[in-house]
Amino acid sequence: MAVTDEAIDKIKEMIVSGQFPSGSRLPPEKDLGEALGLSRSSLREAVKALEVMRVLDVRRGDGTYVTSLEPSILHEAMSFVVDLHRDDTLVQIFAVRRLLEPPTAALAARHARDADFATMRRLLSVSDESSIEQLVEHDVEFHHAIAASTGNAYLASLLDSLSSQTVRARVWRGITDGGSVMRTIDEHERILDALVSRDSELAEALMLAHVSGVERWLHTAR
Repeated sequence: MAVTDEAIDKIKEMIVSGQFPSGSRLPPEKDLGEALGLSRSSLREAVKALEVMRVLDVRRGDGTYVTSLEPSILHEAMSFVVDLHRDDTLVQIFAVRRLLEPPTAALAARHARDADFATMRRLLSVSDESSIEQLVEHDVEFHHAIAASTGNAYLASLLDSLSSQTVRARVWRGITDGGSVMRTIDEHERILDALVSRDSELAEALMLAHVSGVERWLHTAR
């Protein structure tokens, strides 16, 4: 194992163990290096890497702190990596969505509250005069509302980071694939009906068909 990787693991273990909880300030570089048996150069490289991962927050002139470790912050690093993907990897992103979103819908059917359903219902109330971009925005918000209603913040954040990378493809589908917009709204309504009915199996099946439809279109449009 590289020295920097070893240093990262040691700091991570101290965070996971609770020695450095979220929001806490790390000891000065010299003290931390001695405690971990690391050279200053190795420690600095590890801190830089963990800062990029949004695990640590280096505040110049103040010190180094553990971030809040909230899912939305930690997944920013993943979102950055996804941003670097070329268009030919978009199919793979949709494939991951196909794996994750159907069971997410099943979870939502079991855990969502009435207030969550009301939010989803409002998102389906789109105007006939809405642009393709606005309709896709509603689509993104609807999927986010489903994931958020599961109560699993990590899952919701992960799906948000994936969904944000597919907006352009969804807009292009709305422009080039006749009837896709109304079909999407209809599919959303049926998914919501299944969620409200607490029918997790039906919600999962409908979400699978819904996400797979976009994926199939993308295969033919490439």
